Amino acid sequence: MTTTDTTPRPTGRREERDGTTYVVFERTFVAPIADVWAAVTEPERLVRWIGTWTGDPASGEVAFRMTAEGDDVPEERILIDECHEPTRLVMRTARPDDESEVWAWQLDLSEADGVTTLTFAQEVVNVELAEGVGPGWDYYLDRMVAAEAGGDPSTIDFDDYYPKFAAHYRAELA
Repeated sequence: MTTTDTTPRPTGRREERDGTTYVVFERTFVAPIADVWAAVTEPERLVRWIGTWTGDPASGEVAFRMTAEGDDVPEERILIDECHEPTRLVMRTARPDDESEVWAWQLDLSEADGVTTLTFAQEVVNVELAEGVGPGWDYYLDRMVAAEAGGDPSTIDFDDYYPKFAAHYRAELA
């Protein structure tokens, strides 16, 4: 799989979906859609850039643990609301620092002329959330691009994203 540009820059944009605000990101891959689907759903591919999961997705939930943030990160319960391989995955979880708030994510894939576009969206309920998750998703998606291009995701430095991109996301989602 080859991919496009990985220069750190804020790429998320505001989008309204069914009356809800989302921050939306896109990344493109010169690869078949099934290969990109595997990169976002198979634990051995996912672990290279963000984390891993255990459990049975057919049950509607899995246990996910981020691996890029240290060894002591607790597992999160991820609920799978929709899974239409290889084009759409919709999930949600409780916010790690405030279980009363739910984070919802939508992943959509499309392929044209050998190029697969990943569109990733996270529901944003307030600007303070956008200041953190916007740079965070730019960081993780750039790690995915590096991993899928055969690069080393550990060369992607979070300090190049946060707090540098926070103002962009504060303005974009205000």
